[in-house]
Amino acid sequence: MTIQPMMRYVLREFKIDFIGARGIASWFSAILVVVSLISLSVQGLNLGIDFAGGVLVEVRHEKPVDVASLRGSLNKLDLGDVAINTFDDGRSVAIRVPLQEGGDAVQSAALKKVQASLGEGYTVLRTEVVGPKVGSELLIDGALAVALALIGIMVYVWLRFEWQFALGAVLSLAHDVITTLGIFSVFQLQFDLTTVAAVLTITGVSINDTVVVYDRVREMLRKYRKMPLADLLNYSLNKVFARTLVTNVTASLGVLALLIGGGDVLRGFALALMWGMFIGSYSTIYAALPILVYLDIRRDDTVSSGTHVPEYERDPKPAE
Repeated sequence: MTIQPMMRYVLREFKIDFIGARGIASWFSAILVVVSLISLSVQGLNLGIDFAGGVLVEVRHEKPVDVASLRGSLNKLDLGDVAINTFDDGRSVAIRVPLQEGGDAVQSAALKKVQASLGEGYTVLRTEVVGPKVGSELLIDGALAVALALIGIMVYVWLRFEWQFALGAVLSLAHDVITTLGIFSVFQLQFDLTTVAAVLTITGVSINDTVVVYDRVREMLRKYRKMPLADLLNYSLNKVFARTLVTNVTASLGVLALLIGGGDVLRGFALALMWGMFIGSYSTIYAALPILVYLDIRRDDTVSSGTHVPEYERDPKPAE
């Protein structure tokens, strides 16, 4: 199949009963959220050095690194459970040393021990030393940034639409954030500042998708006064589904390139974005929109006085 016929198929108008599956989707979302919350409360997040504190050293060798030999040398330093990750065909290594008791001076001493134990042939790419106080402050600031973003988005949607839309948008975003954190907790993926940036990016991408759909819903609420609300939501969503599909597939290609070639530093960021684009579109369909059905949004709230509103029976096209 060539590109042109494929695009004609993708850009066609869909007629999918999204809202009809909201019951099953609600159970699926509930399971995702509950599992995420249980994992977060039981085993928590695998905090990176940005939050937990410690020492990070990234080095490169001319030849592929013998990880077993390097681990043996580092274990002799008695610095705790040292984590070693290789990338760039095994020639580059990220060495993470856990937080050492005794303050910043002890952390700096641990960094010097690691560098001294590497031997010849290694080139130091970067080093980071994060104390416990800085790590704690970064964790609090990261949580505050996400919370303020959610509050700001809720206010924006409330001012642009109605309170039912704002509630749906915040519910959708909370679903996205909790499940993203849950993925990192369940699989114990490293959670650091780049992941926080990814979470904030996810909220932006998700609310953009939600606002596009909400805008079409408001337009259809003004136009079709007698159409059943579930049918109207399906009709509105199908009108913009091709746009959402093309946007997400295109963006996913860029994120996939980051995931494959971005190295260890960007892997968490790319994983969070990849999951976020999927779950953001899903939550728009099965969290942001169904809440309008459950709250039985009133048509009069979205129709300006004096607006000409054609009768639903006079235009049977949406019911096809």
